[in-house]
Amino acid sequence: MRVLLTGHQGYLGTVMAPLLADAGHDVVGLDAALFADCVLGPPPADPPGAGGEVDLRDITAAHVAGFDAVIHLAALSNDPLGALAPELTYDINHRASVRLARLAREAGVRRFLYASTCSVYGAAGGGELVAEDAPLRPVTPYAESKVRVEDDLHALADGDFSPVYMRNATAFGYSPRLRADIVLNNLVGHALLSGEVLVLSDGTPWRPLVHAADIARAFAAALTAPREAVHDRAFNIGSETNNVTVAEIAEEVAAAVPGSRVVITGETGADPRSYRVDFSRFRAAVPGFECAWTVKRGALELADAYREHGLTREDFEHRFTRLAVLRAASEAGAVDETLRRRR
Repeated sequence: MRVLLTGHQGYLGTVMAPLLADAGHDVVGLDAALFADCVLGPPPADPPGAGGEVDLRDITAAHVAGFDAVIHLAALSNDPLGALAPELTYDINHRASVRLARLAREAGVRRFLYASTCSVYGAAGGGELVAEDAPLRPVTPYAESKVRVEDDLHALADGDFSPVYMRNATAFGYSPRLRADIVLNNLVGHALLSGEVLVLSDGTPWRPLVHAADIARAFAAALTAPREAVHDRAFNIGSETNNVTVAEIAEEVAAAVPGSRVVITGETGADPRSYRVDFSRFRAAVPGFECAWTVKRGALELADAYREHGLTREDFEHRFTRLAVLRAASEAGAVDETLRRRR
């Protein structure tokens, strides 16, 4: 298939692009390049880009012409960024995403894989496993924007255009374009650099986790699955094995970084986001798919990668933290008040 991959220079896109290419797809990337320099280790080999640096809000019909499928990852990608500028989050994550889908449908794109999130379940609690038909209780602008896009894509679905809503669990694992502001990646970095596995909440919230490589494999599977199996459907992406509390994540990190110790301060109080997730629907729709990575294995992988590539505290706190990158770009005049890159 000829595939347009938005956000190909992001944390997930950098892992997904080569996997799709290895599967035989013709991959073209589209990215605003805000985080292209957030590299730990050897520079990644990116796929060709669709017209250079392109802001999601500036996509035209020409950018989506001639593709069989669109995989849409590009977004303001976490809760702190959403809280920084809620209206920009809705403008980019919601309105620009729906506009991209409309253009794709008009151009004859048949499959549109949308990177949603398990955060849409918000304050579901840690009782029963949450399946795709559970009530959506987003508690942040980021998660709310994802719910809105899913609703609007559903309205666009028809006999020729198949949107698929991939509700990813919280990602972890090494990517050549690293993020240090997601829970496992952050805790491993803090443990290596300080000797402490620092947890600011009370450690009780449940989190579903999934490795970046398993997300990439799931998208590749959904790309070629029979239409009737995935058309206009939401899928939780992850594994029940990786439904863990933050305190349990911290213990795995301490085991992966000898000499470190868990410190739970509780200073931010109880996090309202707490949910355990049922991932069986995707396994049923795509027989044979299973996640390969556990939290334990991912913590070890990250610790090895951080050591091998010489992670520094400066990089950890600034270059690999999305909010810090955008603030630095703003202060340097590299982006304007709408987070568009200045030319």
